[in-house]
Amino acid sequence: QVQLEESGGGFVQAGDSLRLSCEVSGRPFSHYPMAWFRQGPGKEREFVAAIAWHGDIWYVAEPVRDRFAISRDDAKDAVYLQMNTLKSEDTARYYCATRSIPQSTYGTTEGTYDYWGQGTQVTVSS
Repeated sequence: QVQLEESGGGFVQAGDSLRLSCEVSGRPFSHYPMAWFRQGPGKEREFVAAIAWHGDIWYVAEPVRDRFAISRDDAKDAVYLQMNTLKSEDTARYYCATRSIPQSTYGTTEGTYDYWGQGTQVTVSS
């Protein structure tokens, strides 16, 4: 059974940084694309960032591209989301997701992904 567990969320002040982590268990990590999504209060879940299975290609959504970065460490079966200069509008529950097909391409829509974590809450106070 594939399981994803996010961590690293919290309550921070505007301008602070956070690094979210997502660990995957239940199958080999290295051959699958990974992504981060978020859902703010009263909003639909939206794409944040994704990284290819080989780690050489990644994509970050335009609204956060100058502040967020995604990376992966296959040795630790983990994907990360570095978030800098946080703003109140970044307040959301952040989810990581992965696909069921090895060496598949990443995507920017929810339907691309088959497995999801429970999320970690990020609250940014202004």
